Amino acid sequence: MRRLLTVVIATVAMIAAATTSATASTASTASNAPRYRHYVALGDSYTAGPLIPLQRLDPIGCLRSTGNYPSLLAVTLRVPTFTDVSCSGADTHDLVAPQDVVLGPNPPQLDALRPDTDLVTLGIGGNDYGVFGSIIDTCPGLRPADPTGNPCEQHFTVDGVDTLKTKLGQTGENVTAVLGEIHDRAPDAEVLVIGYPRIAPASGTCPDTLPFADGDYPWLGSVEEALNAALEKAVADDGDATYVDTFGPSLGHDACAPAGWAWINGKDLKPWAAHYHPLFAGMQGIAALTHAALRD
Repeated sequence: MRRLLTVVIATVAMIAAATTSATASTASTASNAPRYRHYVALGDSYTAGPLIPLQRLDPIGCLRSTGNYPSLLAVTLRVPTFTDVSCSGADTHDLVAPQDVVLGPNPPQLDALRPDTDLVTLGIGGNDYGVFGSIIDTCPGLRPADPTGNPCEQHFTVDGVDTLKTKLGQTGENVTAVLGEIHDRAPDAEVLVIGYPRIAPASGTCPDTLPFADGDYPWLGSVEEALNAALEKAVADDGDATYVDTFGPSLGHDACAPAGWAWINGKDLKPWAAHYHPLFAGMQGIAALTHAALRD
């Protein structure tokens, strides 16, 4: 995901479409929402929403959208003070240290927390140890030599051990530590950890959109499930946060889904969505799931 920044930064200035109507689908339920006074959103590109209109400039290198799920949720909840410091390419380290981005840096994300912060969402973990980036940078290039096999899974398996999945336990520990920091800085905040939505379908393939070898589709799904399981365990170990599952509810909304149903963009960079990242429809879906978790 860090490599995404250099690919898409030149297109940000071209984005001009308004998103006033974007919040309408979630705003209708605002009257039933709990009341919060200061909401802080933390996270990586799956939170920030690279290239989804309109892109913010604070800093431009974070590729942070006014149409991402935190922004939609803030409108739904009618929060008086909303602070979004999510940033594309972020990992757990960037929550406590400055992140170097174009026209940045982005300050440590946890610095946005205050004693009176009463709602925090956190979407992080996919960039720790380069897990997502390694998959995206490697798998499409391996498909042509073995299109019906599982060359990417084999590439990352050494002596029978999946080297990517083994890193996820430490990712979970990193997130648990971050949650402790959040509670220390915002002791009265309700904290939600947002999982990652499904990229590959549960069955079938769409190589023109998601150019992985056929056998690597279920493996990609299993890596995402392992990552989300690590996040869910981090929440359980913390004992004072809530996990929001987006993987299960995004069944049928993967990158292979028809236009209008897909929550995730495929391989092609678009002026309104980065490759292998959420579309605006995905942000709407995640906002709705997060809102439902707050109501429950």
